Amino acid sequence: MASFKPTKIPVYPKLGEKITEDTLYWKNYKVPVQIKEFGAVSNIDFSPVAPYNFAVTAFTRIHIYGSFSQEPVKTFTRFKDTAYCGRFRSDGQLLVAGCEDSVVRLFDVSGKVALRMFKGHTKAVHITDFTSDRYQILTGSDDYTCRLWDIPNAVELTSYQEHTDYIRCGVTSKLNRDLFFTGAYDHTLKVFDARTDKSVMSMDHGQPVESLLLYPSEGLLVSAGGRYVKVWDLLKGGQPLVSLKNHHKTITCLALSSNGQRLLSASLDRHVKVYSTTNYKVVHNFDYAAAILSLALAPKDESIVVGMSNSILSIKHRKNPEESKEVTGQQRRRPSYRVFVKGKNYIPKQDDYLVSKSVKQHLAKYDKQLKRFSVSKALDTALETSTRGRKPDIAVAVITELDRRGTLKNALAGRDEEQLSRLLNFLMGNMFDTRFTPILVTAAELILDIYQSVIGQSAVIDRQLIKLQELLEREIDYEKNLLEILGMLDTMFASSLPRKEVPCSGIISGSNGLAQGEASTSRPQLQVT
Repeated sequence: MASFKPTKIPVYPKLGEKITEDTLYWKNYKVPVQIKEFGAVSNIDFSPVAPYNFAVTAFTRIHIYGSFSQEPVKTFTRFKDTAYCGRFRSDGQLLVAGCEDSVVRLFDVSGKVALRMFKGHTKAVHITDFTSDRYQILTGSDDYTCRLWDIPNAVELTSYQEHTDYIRCGVTSKLNRDLFFTGAYDHTLKVFDARTDKSVMSMDHGQPVESLLLYPSEGLLVSAGGRYVKVWDLLKGGQPLVSLKNHHKTITCLALSSNGQRLLSASLDRHVKVYSTTNYKVVHNFDYAAAILSLALAPKDESIVVGMSNSILSIKHRKNPEESKEVTGQQRRRPSYRVFVKGKNYIPKQDDYLVSKSVKQHLAKYDKQLKRFSVSKALDTALETSTRGRKPDIAVAVITELDRRGTLKNALAGRDEEQLSRLLNFLMGNMFDTRFTPILVTAAELILDIYQSVIGQSAVIDRQLIKLQELLEREIDYEKNLLEILGMLDTMFASSLPRKEVPCSGIISGSNGLAQGEASTSRPQLQVT
């Protein structure tokens, strides 16, 4: 008697993700470390000097974390209300932050008490930054003004009020201490020169501006607002270079890779998009659990730090070269007993007798039921397994095996309302997948043949059958539209090809298509016998 052969689950082709250098580069990070903060993480800033600590602004606190620490190494809590935009100076010694109470505070990284407090704004200060000479501070506020402050004397140097709405982003030039850039909810970006009393350039983003980023060469400025990321050419007077729309919700922050070849944007849609700065196409994508409010990259892209609206700080560290090697996940198989006894390179001799040990066959639950000819139970088990594991190929394989045996009709018959409803749900969810269509159409036809006499007795089954009919009609419409489009494309391709003249050996004359030599000949006469 032949042994029972388990049901073979076919491996269907999958459209896998295209593996590129960017995919390998951006996936080469460890499992993220998640830290719970006291509130929504509104800003993250890396220190520009080793050991590259980063400041996290969340609610009324600013925490400074080490590169690989999960606990803050320093905490600043001298805020009466929500803190904003904690940023390091270029030497990593000082940190400045705005606050909801309109006061700007300057801290020594090694201390706790604020060294300076700059008062002059009348509303919340969301933007702070140091100028390139390290002695001045830029601030932007909800009172529509941006101001420059002198650090040694703690006095205001200049104030500009050209925006007509909240100023929510700004950045200073690293090459010129007098230049700085601001973006506001009035949809405009402005370039200011501290040596003049008004802005020197203005650009219209078209949406409330949430973030600004300046390229290292400072020839290009990137703005983010609404669902758009726009790049501006400052050397051509603020001419728009490119406009990107790849997010579904408002973009909140921007970042640039260490080599300047990749631009990152994060959004409330929980995605981080990575763009190539040569053609501005999306080359990679990250997904997170909640809306993203802040994003920062460590020097040399060693870490990706993301702050979310649910107060979670996510930190991804780059893998070491040893860790980046792929691990098979299975332990190397140990040598068998005979290898130890007779050596690794032992070759059996002609007179040796090999005693084979029978291997016990482990069958799945539906295979055991098929072996006992319980076809209905086998189909139910396969449907339950496929639904729970979201693997329809198991149920399809069992249906195919039942059809091969000729027992599919028996397996489908004799079902109550709940069992039939589960079967119809499976058909509606998978029948229009081209991999499963041939066998599932056969199953659907058998179901209609078996249960046509009881149609109308169950409202649940009737609704499912109507929905199945609608899905089928929609699929037929799709097929018709595709055939029409295919015919149009064939016509376009045929008309676009150059026409070639076909040389003829003889000259054709007349509409009857006969050559000149044949035209004079008379038609053969029919002889009646």
